[in-house]
Amino acid sequence: MAYTKRSDGRKFEQAREIKAKVGVVPNADGSAMFSFGDTVAIAAVYGPHQLHPQHLQNPEKGILRCNYNMMSFSVSDRIRPGPSKRSTEISKITEWALNKSVMIDEFPNTVIDVHIMIPQADASTRCAGINAASMALAHAGIPMRDIATSVSIGKIDKTLVVDVDKAEEDYEGGEGPTDIALTFLNSIDEISHIQLDGKISTKELKEAVKLGREATKKIYEIQKKALKQAVEGSR
Repeated sequence: MAYTKRSDGRKFEQAREIKAKVGVVPNADGSAMFSFGDTVAIAAVYGPHQLHPQHLQNPEKGILRCNYNMMSFSVSDRIRPGPSKRSTEISKITEWALNKSVMIDEFPNTVIDVHIMIPQADASTRCAGINAASMALAHAGIPMRDIATSVSIGKIDKTLVVDVDKAEEDYEGGEGPTDIALTFLNSIDEISHIQLDGKISTKELKEAVKLGREATKKIYEIQKKALKQAVEGSR
C-alpha cells in the first residue's frame, strides 16, 4: 500500500515544529538547544583551548572534537548509558559535517570540544544535534564560513518526505523506509554532509537533495533568528 498520508498530518515537504535557542548551558563558552518536534538536542562548546597531549597538536590548525550522546532516558526503551558504536559513528559524522563551516585553521595547536546531548529522541537526532552544535559554535564566537543546517529526508515506500519521525523510520510497508541525512551551508550553497541508509535511485536522490535544500533554508532562518535574539538580549 502506497504511503499517501503522514501519521501526524504533516505535508510531505513539511518539517515538524522547530524550536531553537542559544545560551542554555551557562558555564559553556557557547551553547544551544534545537528541536524537531519531540526530538531535542542540546549542544555545549568549550574552547578553543590548548590540546593535550602535546603530540596531538597541529601547528597549522586546530581540531574540532565532537561527542554525541543519547541520554539513557531519551527513548521509551532505556538505552545503556555511555559510548556506543552508534554514538561514536555519529560523533565523527558530526565533526565532518561541521568542519567545512568552522574556520579551524585560525586556532593552531588547540581543540574545540563540542558536546551534544539528546535528552529526548523521536528520530532525526543526528540532524538536530548538528543544528544545535552549529548554533553553539556561533554563540561561542568561533569564526565560521556559515552555519551548518541539517535535515533528514526519508523515502517511505516510494514517497519522499522531509524530517523523518520515529513512526516513519520504522515503516515496514511497500519498499520500506530509506533515510538520507543532509547538511547544507546555505549562504555559500554547499553540502557538507550526506548519509544514506537504504535504497534510492539516482533520480530520487537528486529530488531528495532538492527537498533538503529547500527545507534547510527555512531552518537556517530559525537558527539565525535565535542567534540574533541572543545578541540583542545581551545588549
